[in-house]
Amino acid sequence: MKESKIINLSEKKSFVSQWVSELRNINVQGDRMRFRRNLERIGEAIAYEISKSLPYNTTPINTPLGVHQSSVLAEQPVLCTILRAGLPLHQGMLNYFDQADNSFMAAYRKHTDESHFEISLEYVSCPDLTNRILIISDPMLATGASLVRSINQLQNEGKWRELHIVCAIASKPGLDYVSAVFPEAMIWCGDVDEALSDKGYILPGLGDAGDLAFGTKMQH
Repeated sequence: MKESKIINLSEKKSFVSQWVSELRNINVQGDRMRFRRNLERIGEAIAYEISKSLPYNTTPINTPLGVHQSSVLAEQPVLCTILRAGLPLHQGMLNYFDQADNSFMAAYRKHTDESHFEISLEYVSCPDLTNRILIISDPMLATGASLVRSINQLQNEGKWRELHIVCAIASKPGLDYVSAVFPEAMIWCGDVDEALSDKGYILPGLGDAGDLAFGTKMQH
């Protein structure tokens, strides 16, 4: 069976490693604008890396002095993110795929007790995904439950041709789970951590990306 390809951008040292380190750093996290901007920059970097794998056409482009045969994207992808934490990462990708179609989903953990939760999915806005390139982003790939639930829901919008998953930090258990469910996926990570807490949070991770980007919320 085909296995997902996992690309950890921190394996090759770059600015991504610096940005992820600032996301993690409790002495930097108090600056919400910087936290959002670092997620955005990670999105930009991963969008650039993904662009290398996409199909291109050779197109004649008129310049003031002649015609150049230029390589341009053969098609625009669909960018999807999971509200609310995914917005800065999504914006970074949209900065580069600036003509892409967009999809948004609201999925969150609904806790039944201290250690157990179910995934609640309450909102989906999406174009037809039939034969499209789908890129879905979520800053933290922890257990993988919300991501799998979201991608399963998107299958109601048409069968995509190619699937890319983007996150700032992933856990090894979460990657194993998502890879098993979607073996065709390309998974792009800013960094990978080995463990999860007993409550399903990435260790050492960075905390709650949504709260750090936008402020704390009431728990329901």
